[in-house]
Amino acid sequence: MPPQRFVFGNFVFEVGRATLFSGTSPIAVGQRGLAILHLLLNEHGRTVTKAELLDAAWPAAVVEESNLTVQIAALRKILGRAPDGTEWIVTVPRVGYRFAPVVAANEGAAPPAPSLGASQAGRKPSIVVLPFANLSDNSDQEYFADGLTEDIIGALLRFRWFHVIARHSSFLFKGSTLDIKEIARRLEVQYVVAGSVRKSGQQIRVSAQLIDPRNAHQLWSDRYEFQLGEGFAVQDQITEQVAGAIEPELLKTQAVLAAQRRHAADANALDMVYQGIWYFHQITRTNHLQARELFRKARDLDSDLPEAHLWVARVNAGLVAYEWSDDAQDDLREGIYAALMAVQIDDKNPYAHYGLAIVSVYAGLLEQAVRAAEKAMELSPSFALGHLVLGMARLFSGSASEAIQPLEHGIGFNPNDPQNFVWYNTLALAYMFSNNLSKARDNALKALKVRPVWRPSLETLTCCYSLLGDPRSAGLCVEQILKLDKPGSDAFGPLRRGNPKWASELGELLQSAGLNLATSGRG
Repeated sequence: MPPQRFVFGNFVFEVGRATLFSGTSPIAVGQRGLAILHLLLNEHGRTVTKAELLDAAWPAAVVEESNLTVQIAALRKILGRAPDGTEWIVTVPRVGYRFAPVVAANEGAAPPAPSLGASQAGRKPSIVVLPFANLSDNSDQEYFADGLTEDIIGALLRFRWFHVIARHSSFLFKGSTLDIKEIARRLEVQYVVAGSVRKSGQQIRVSAQLIDPRNAHQLWSDRYEFQLGEGFAVQDQITEQVAGAIEPELLKTQAVLAAQRRHAADANALDMVYQGIWYFHQITRTNHLQARELFRKARDLDSDLPEAHLWVARVNAGLVAYEWSDDAQDDLREGIYAALMAVQIDDKNPYAHYGLAIVSVYAGLLEQAVRAAEKAMELSPSFALGHLVLGMARLFSGSASEAIQPLEHGIGFNPNDPQNFVWYNTLALAYMFSNNLSKARDNALKALKVRPVWRPSLETLTCCYSLLGDPRSAGLCVEQILKLDKPGSDAFGPLRRGNPKWASELGELLQSAGLNLATSGRG
C-alpha cells in the first residue's frame, strides 16, 4: 500500500486529505503545488524530471517550464529550510528536482484531527459511498446493489470539487458491523453516503442518505422507485438521480460550515470560495457583491484554484441577470475571462464549463453557451446546472420545445435550489412558446412559490392567464406587479433581445391585461 502520510521536520503531508500541515495547522497550498510536492515526496530522494513534474501538475496540458519554476519557488517559500539549513527541494541542474531524503513515510492513521475550524477549512471535502445493502429476498440481486454503488462513486467523482474515496477502500466495509463514525474516522472522510436496494417483482426501490458522521446527522435522504426494464438503463437512471441530488446538498452544507468561519483570520482560498457560495445563495445585491469580493480574494490568493475563477464567472452572470451590475459589459468581460481560466486550469470540471455557459448566455454568446453546457453534461450527466443552463441557452436561442427536456431534467435533479424561481420561470416560458399553456401556468406558479414577488414570474403568469382566457386572474397578477416598489430584475432580457417576435407577443399580452410597460419600468 502506498504511504498515506509523509513527515518531514515540523510538516506532515496527508495524502488522503491532500493537505500539508505544519504541526496541526493546515497550510494554504494550491493544487498544482500539492501535486508537485506529493510526487517529490513519493520518490524518496530520487531526482524527478521536469517533464514528470509538469505532467503531474498539469495533466493533459501544454505549459511553459516557467510555470514549474514558479510553483517550486512558492513551495520553497512555504517550507523554508530543513533543520540542517539546506533546502528541502534540491535543484538538479538541467534535469529536475529532488526532495531531501529525510522523510518518514507510513501507512498508519493520522493523529487525531484538530477542531473543525482548523482541519476542515481550506481543503476539499471528502466523501465515501458505502456499499448499498441488498434488501431483496433474492441474494442474486447482490450484483445490482454493488454495481449501483460503483456507478454512484463514479458519478460523484466527476464533480471534481470534492474527494471521493475509491471503490476498493469503500468495499472493505461491506457488511461491516462498525458504526458510521468509526468508518469515517478510519477513512478520514467528512461525509458518508449509505443506502439500500430492494427488488420486488418488477419494481426496484432505492433509498439513499447523506450523513455527517460526527453526529450521525442525516443531511439528506430520498427514496426512488423504478419499474424494472433494461438492467443497465435503470441502473444509470438511479445513479443520475442519487448523485445529482447529493452534490448540491453537499455544496450547501460546505457553504454553511464556511459561513460559520467567515470572520476567521486564517481562511485560505478554498475556504473563501465556500464562504462566498454561502453569500451567493442568499440572492440579494449586497450578498452577491460580498460573494464576488470573496471569490476575487480567493482567486488572487490561489490563481490555480479553478473554483475561484468559475465562481467569479457565475456571480458576475448573476449580477447582470438580476440587473444589479453597475457596468454589465465590464462584468461580463471579467466573467468570460474567469470562466475560460477555470476551463484552462481544469477542463474536466463540469462547474467550469457551466460558468462559461451561464456568463455566455448573458453576454449574448448563445452558441458558445450551448457548447459549454453540453460539455458540462458530457463530463457529469447528473450535474443539474448543466442541464438547466442548456435549456436556458436553447430557449434564448429561440428553440422553446428543445429547451423543455433539459430544464425538466435539471430541476428534477435539484428541486430545492434557492434559485429555482429562475429555472421554473424559464421552463414556464418554454412551455408557453410551445403552446402548452397549462404547464406554463403551473411552472410560473412554482416559481412564485420559491420567490413570491419576483416580477418576471408574475409577468409570465399574467401572460399565461391571458392566453388561457382568464382575464380576472391576469388582472390580479397585474395588481401585484403594480404594488412592487420598483420594476425589479429582468433575467430574461437576452430572450427579449434575441427574439423580438416573442418580446412583442409578451408585451401585447401584458398591455391587454392592463400593465402599461412604459410607465411600469419594462418598456
